[in-house]
Amino acid sequence: MSDALNHDFLAAMPLAALLVDQSERIIAANTEAQTLLGQQIVGRHYATILRQPQVIEAIERALRDKGPSRSRHLANDGAQDTTFEVTCRYVNGIGAVAGGAVLVSFTDVTPMEQAGQMRRDFVANVSHELRTPLTAIMGFIETLRGPARNDPAAQDRFLGIMEQEAGRMNRLVGDLLSLNRVESEERVRPRGAVDLTAQIASTLNSLRPLATEAGVELHSTGPETPVNVTGDEDQIRQVLTNLIENAIKYGGSGGEVRVTLSEAERDPAVRGPAARIQVSDKGAGIDPVHLPRLTERFYRADSHRSRQKGGTGLGLAIVKHIVNRHRGRMRVESTLGSGTTFTVILPK
Repeated sequence: MSDALNHDFLAAMPLAALLVDQSERIIAANTEAQTLLGQQIVGRHYATILRQPQVIEAIERALRDKGPSRSRHLANDGAQDTTFEVTCRYVNGIGAVAGGAVLVSFTDVTPMEQAGQMRRDFVANVSHELRTPLTAIMGFIETLRGPARNDPAAQDRFLGIMEQEAGRMNRLVGDLLSLNRVESEERVRPRGAVDLTAQIASTLNSLRPLATEAGVELHSTGPETPVNVTGDEDQIRQVLTNLIENAIKYGGSGGEVRVTLSEAERDPAVRGPAARIQVSDKGAGIDPVHLPRLTERFYRADSHRSRQKGGTGLGLAIVKHIVNRHRGRMRVESTLGSGTTFTVILPK
């Protein structure tokens, strides 16, 4: 096969690919391979281009045994580390004196690697979140069967703590199920009609006892007439509940939580008519270093305080997926010592 045919053959491949013949030089490379490895690679010894020992060994093995081999190539695209599956296949009758060559192709498996890491992190986080209350409950059961067997006061105290820990596990399982349901529906557009004015009023009424217990006043401002958006009523209610409840729990030191509803004929965030919901508190605020990661699963700006308040670390992740399903946007602004504002923008 001529050099021109080699080039045309590789150019037709959708993957980064190159040919290495028995002279151990690269005799052809497509555009994708040159983008990955460099523009001036044809004619050079493959070991000077592919400097990773495992890749060099795979090509050596394919040239020597005239059979298939595999390896991994690690790179960086300027924004993140990338991983490529390297596949080597021997092709007879091409290359120097038609002695055969190895076709080396590179498949980007970075998304699969990232998904695998996310799954491992998720399992580790869930295990950690469940192990803490389970360990506490098991310890109290052992105590109730032993030293506290005949101590009614201790029994009452320990059973109260066990109830709290069991409630924490129940909330975690509930939030995991909610997150799974929201993620499975994320690409399905909701078709119902939701009156945001009524939903905000109803949610504030249901959370007023929690606010009173925390010494927080709830206020709302916005149109008295209905503000309708296309959406899932239950999910919008969950967004409001999660944001307002968080503001009460973590911003309650400011003594006030305000929910503001407004409309816009054109909002740049959604490029059209929109309704904007803002949930603001006057609490301690959130350090800016935490803001980009607040919607990650199990991420907490203050882990100890969040667990004390009964948080699962999943509330804002649920909010993010619901807002995405409604083709909306969510923003958070916070200043240490001055409070935090979460803004949800929903297209009308």
